[in-house]
Amino acid sequence: MFTNFIKTAAVAALLSPLGGAAFADDYPSRNIEMMFPWGPGSAFAMAQIITNAMGEELDTNISVVSTPGAAGVKSFNTALEKPADGYTLIDGWVAPLVLQPLDGNTEFTYKDFTPLWSATRVPFAIVVRKDDERFPDYAAFIQYLKDNPGKARYSSGSIGNIPHMVIAKLLQTEDVYARNIPYPQDGDAFKDLRGGLLDFSFNDPITFQSNKDAFKTLVAFTNEADVAAAYDAETKSLDDLGLDIGLTGLAPSGWNWFLVHKDTPAEIVETLNTAMKAALDRPEVQDKLKAAGFLPTMYPPEKYEEIVGPIGDQIAAAKDAITWEAEQLKK
Repeated sequence: MFTNFIKTAAVAALLSPLGGAAFADDYPSRNIEMMFPWGPGSAFAMAQIITNAMGEELDTNISVVSTPGAAGVKSFNTALEKPADGYTLIDGWVAPLVLQPLDGNTEFTYKDFTPLWSATRVPFAIVVRKDDERFPDYAAFIQYLKDNPGKARYSSGSIGNIPHMVIAKLLQTEDVYARNIPYPQDGDAFKDLRGGLLDFSFNDPITFQSNKDAFKTLVAFTNEADVAAAYDAETKSLDDLGLDIGLTGLAPSGWNWFLVHKDTPAEIVETLNTAMKAALDRPEVQDKLKAAGFLPTMYPPEKYEEIVGPIGDQIAAAKDAITWEAEQLKK
């Protein structure tokens, strides 16, 4: 009877979400999965760059599994249904991690995960046509919007996304407004900006670099000069222009933070953190990320609460700016 009890207990330990703790010394003994919230694309490739390097550090394979759905929430829920044994990582992009909980679309918040190292950010900027004489600089741009309320047309890609929130917050701060035109494909918006159907648009560094012959930046949504320089040496940051729009740090950008289930054993978390830090420190990894338009953030796990915690309140304020914009357009 006692032998059967021992066997039963051992099986229960294996099946328990915490059962992997007993085998932390052998971790990883099999392949690891990274749950990715979107379909294949540049962000998917970015995740592969980091996880390939992590896999080399761990001497195992880490496969990136595209699990789109519910604005990214499906991948998080899928990961949370798996054992907390370190064999399931989560690519924690800001939309499903912070924005969707803020909208009441999840049963989790950012606090329901254990952070690894932060991964990357994608800064945003407002761009106009390089030959558009109306907008020689940011000051002229704002003056034009003041003189022509609601007449300018722009695109953030989708309505209600992070770029829309950030642009609306800037315009609200300046007490000007414009009309956001949604596009299912960002490339179509950039084409229409070049053709004069749009007056301005959001942009990211890699797209800007591909359109430097046609576009110029008016302001990058960052307080950091080195982040603004990802566009070009002439790009102004919020600080350069003396702007305070209530969005600081990572808040006015797209970003992701690698995560695991909060019940993952500490020893396994430490192993993953060591591997991720080593991967991000590789010069070739950083070069590949930057070439793809993703800037390594390199925030350690202990900065997670300090950095991510305030972003919810800042995004909530930016969401209110979208409502304000809609109200102005009705006048």
